[in-house]
Amino acid sequence: MKKPLTGALCALLVAGATALVNATPAAAVTVNFAGTVALSNCSGSLVRMPNSADADPGLILTNGHCLETGMPAAGQVITNQSSNRSFTLLSSSGSSLGTVRASRVLYSTMTDTDVTLYRLSSSYATIKSRYGISPLTMSTTHPAAGSSIKVVSGYWKKIYSCNVDGFAYRLKESSWTFKDSVRYTSGCDIIGGTSGSPVVDVASGQVVAVNNTTNEDGQTCTLNNPCEVDQNGAVTIHPGIGYAQETYTIPNCFAPGNVLDLTRAGCVLPRP
Repeated sequence: MKKPLTGALCALLVAGATALVNATPAAAVTVNFAGTVALSNCSGSLVRMPNSADADPGLILTNGHCLETGMPAAGQVITNQSSNRSFTLLSSSGSSLGTVRASRVLYSTMTDTDVTLYRLSSSYATIKSRYGISPLTMSTTHPAAGSSIKVVSGYWKKIYSCNVDGFAYRLKESSWTFKDSVRYTSGCDIIGGTSGSPVVDVASGQVVAVNNTTNEDGQTCTLNNPCEVDQNGAVTIHPGIGYAQETYTIPNCFAPGNVLDLTRAGCVLPRP
């Protein structure tokens, strides 16, 4: 997995895919930078759960390895940690609209998945009123093989287009193991700084995964060189191919009001 960037390009984990949405019924949506954010070293997105309300505090989705206090260790889960991290909110064209700020790290881990969710100090309604930006919606459906996706990097202001090639039963990178990871086709040649990008399904305009890593050097199971492990323990590598972590189960972990509740039915995120 690629390391986040520090100011300029420093590689450490790579992440996710996401872009924006302006959906038209029964047709592919327009995916752009609206709703995405740039972090100091990674990418991310302003997201809502299907049951989120306009008055709820906004949520930012990025990678676990993009956490400002450092990458969580294997097996570590962080919840309800104070934060004042700032994010640059982008327009549809990728220009900077202003800054939104976190009040808490609601959840962060690199166990089974690679995700951090921040709670903002501003509501969706306030952000919409001030910047004219609406959040991206988190899908509750498992992504489909062959589907068209876009990985939208707020850090680089670049959109990658490819398809879901398939799924890795287990994706192992150094000491971390991720479950049921999305494997990209070759079009999404992600680099350092794209970590945490939302992966947007072009048909629905919803976030189906978060971009996080790629096999850079053709090595096996090392840092920046994830390997796939199947149900029988067989190991394979795909040099130059990127991966993302599915997000469709995350909404199950949120009660009304964007309240994180890891005990809710259907919530499979690892617990502290």
